[in-house]
Amino acid sequence: MIKIIRDFLNGVAFGITETVPGVSGGTIAIVFGFYAELIETVNHFTEDYRKYLKFVIPFIIGAAAGLITFSSIINYLLTNFSFPTMAFFIGLVVGIIPHIYSKVKEPGRWFTAKETALIALPMLVLVIVSHLKPATVTDPAAVISGITLAYMIFLFFSGMIAAAALVMPGVSGSFMLLLIGVYHIATYSVSSIRHLLLDMTNIALMTGIAKVLVPLGLGIIVGGLLMTRLIEKLLQNHYKTTYSIILGLLIGSVYALFRDPIVYQSGLTALIIVAGIVTFLLGSVISFNLGKTKL
Repeated sequence: MIKIIRDFLNGVAFGITETVPGVSGGTIAIVFGFYAELIETVNHFTEDYRKYLKFVIPFIIGAAAGLITFSSIINYLLTNFSFPTMAFFIGLVVGIIPHIYSKVKEPGRWFTAKETALIALPMLVLVIVSHLKPATVTDPAAVISGITLAYMIFLFFSGMIAAAALVMPGVSGSFMLLLIGVYHIATYSVSSIRHLLLDMTNIALMTGIAKVLVPLGLGIIVGGLLMTRLIEKLLQNHYKTTYSIILGLLIGSVYALFRDPIVYQSGLTALIIVAGIVTFLLGSVISFNLGKTKL
């Protein structure tokens, strides 16, 4: 019973983490001591599912509880205090960069030409993509009410990419969704579940939520099963190459996140800017200290 409660609470922590762009679920799993069990479960579930269900069931229930509860809070903060909220997220990304940098840069030598290219290329891609994104904030409610089959397929592959971040130290699944451009739609849909539970006759809301979360969830499941082993092998056999790419993604993402229109949607005042500086520093400190954990 004690282990069931612990697995449930670990799931809650993991679920909350996955709503926050910049906080790696893998890092949180290590901090709470269930990273090895989580990765083993993902990689070997089909070999002995009865054994792993004892961990999976309470963990998933806890993760769902944390995700649904905290998504509502995040959605509220992004709507009413977007600049300090996003500044906190960006600070979380900045705080992990020194740790990823230390995994690529060896003391006493410069980056090789290959490492420099591997860092610069994904960084450049993110900068370019950030300029191609729309300059206006899309209303999540309007998006989910008019979702097409093509967008559902896009959500499926977005889920696969987000799942790949599970074992990428320093990169979170929600952060990848933010870069792809579906984070706000996903958090809005998850936070809307509580409204659906109060009125199960709202078929339009139920359909809208399902059109987002079903393909996204399936993508996460498929991505978790396929990508986890791939990334583990990359980290084992191409350590510096993988971390060089991750470093480039993180640096480029700071620029991309500052350009995201959601950052400025609730307006800017002198007080809001000061609050944003404070939350940015707070996020950086938290992320930096979490990143000290050996991955």
